[in-house]
Amino acid sequence: MTDTSAADSFLIRLDAVSARFASHAAETPSDHALTAPDPSSGERWDSGQVWAHCAEFVPYWIEQARIVIGSYEGEPVPFGRTKVDEGRITAIERDRRQPVAVLWSETHSGIERLRHMLAALDSAAWDTRGLHPSLGVMRMERVVEEFLVGHLEQHADQLDEVARA
Repeated sequence: MTDTSAADSFLIRLDAVSARFASHAAETPSDHALTAPDPSSGERWDSGQVWAHCAEFVPYWIEQARIVIGSYEGEPVPFGRTKVDEGRITAIERDRRQPVAVLWSETHSGIERLRHMLAALDSAAWDTRGLHPSLGVMRMERVVEEFLVGHLEQHADQLDEVARA
């Protein structure tokens, strides 16, 4: 995939997932429904935790991608965090009871920032590689898939699931 087609593909997917989040933001969330257990941890989240995480992770991973792109000189650039990161856990717990409208506004702002970032990436940016603490060396396309666009899609799936419960 060329850098232009990668960006275009991600932007199309980003439009679709943004619409899904907007639809969920208009719903009244269930207070008792939980996501299916996370395959790696068994953890289950309510919709507030999903929303809080989405509001928090998009800006975090955009900044991490920018660090990789801005620091890359031919060797993978250390970046990122794991699920046990204290800042991640604290943000989810702190914000999980915020109104969905507030969390959707923050998530939407992050999605728009991501849209601008993706549209501006040139071929040199797509060729950068980061070194994640648990996933190892990753090209920028995989970073965007794993931590941004694909990650948003996974959490939209969780909101779909909670809404059906």
